[in-house]
Amino acid sequence: MTFALATAEIDGRPEACLQTGGKLYPVAAAAARLGLHGLGGNLVALFDEWDKSFAALSALAAKAPGACADLARGSAPLLAPLRYPGKVLCAGANYYDHIAEMGVQDTRKEAQRLFFFFKPPRNAVVGPGRTVRMPLDTKAMDWEIELAAIIGRPARAVSEKDAMAAVAAYTVAIDFSARDLNRVPESFFKLDWVAGKANDTCCPMGPAVVPAAFLEDPQDLPLLLKVNGETKQNARTSGMIFSIAEQIAKLSRIMTLDPGDVVLTGTPAGVGAPKSTFLKVGDKVDATIDGIGTLSVEIMPPA
Repeated sequence: MTFALATAEIDGRPEACLQTGGKLYPVAAAAARLGLHGLGGNLVALFDEWDKSFAALSALAAKAPGACADLARGSAPLLAPLRYPGKVLCAGANYYDHIAEMGVQDTRKEAQRLFFFFKPPRNAVVGPGRTVRMPLDTKAMDWEIELAAIIGRPARAVSEKDAMAAVAAYTVAIDFSARDLNRVPESFFKLDWVAGKANDTCCPMGPAVVPAAFLEDPQDLPLLLKVNGETKQNARTSGMIFSIAEQIAKLSRIMTLDPGDVVLTGTPAGVGAPKSTFLKVGDKVDATIDGIGTLSVEIMPPA
């Protein structure tokens, strides 16, 4: 029995929900009715002991339809699935076609360096809907669809061979950037990753989390991003320079990856920067990854 996980606002509170058969079941209430232990209403907490949680959630998915009350469609708005990850780590410049469109001359893998930057979880992570605000002071807000991997067990200095065992699930993420604030060519550092990437509400995720067990090959998933209905990015995760396993292995040598951490794995070609085409207030962005779903957001005025 396949299933996904989401977080919905129920009676003013975020509640973990199991999604199966096109219906949503509040995890805590359904588990209590069926006598399943160890399943609470906080989705992040389910990743602390993912192996146990996955077994219990699988049982819940098999038993809940017909035995538990589901949420009426549209009655509970979806929030970001993970409220909130411990860390949000993002791989930069990690697709061959993307580095080519950004002007990199030597696109061979051996000429590249795998690097990461942070987004602040509590301030940057939002869910679907009218949730994303234009960063203050930018005139160059850009889009990047990304496959996001969610960690399900502690990982420290893991090998590439063992790295994928640390990944519990996947979701859709959009890395919104303030390109003009990111670049500071007159300074010694040349780039300001905090000003360009760490803005409030600029890391929407969702609409749901799909366990890794249900994605046959996360390294070959179709990615599609549209702005106001116009296709901007259309690629596959096979276009990564450094694989998901390589990213997990590298990160785990820098720091311990903890359950509930999220790794954004890079974006393909089709971003706005090469054509100086950027977002404006009122624009709608739809990001789709096959097997996971579509994350739709709208750009709101700065706050």
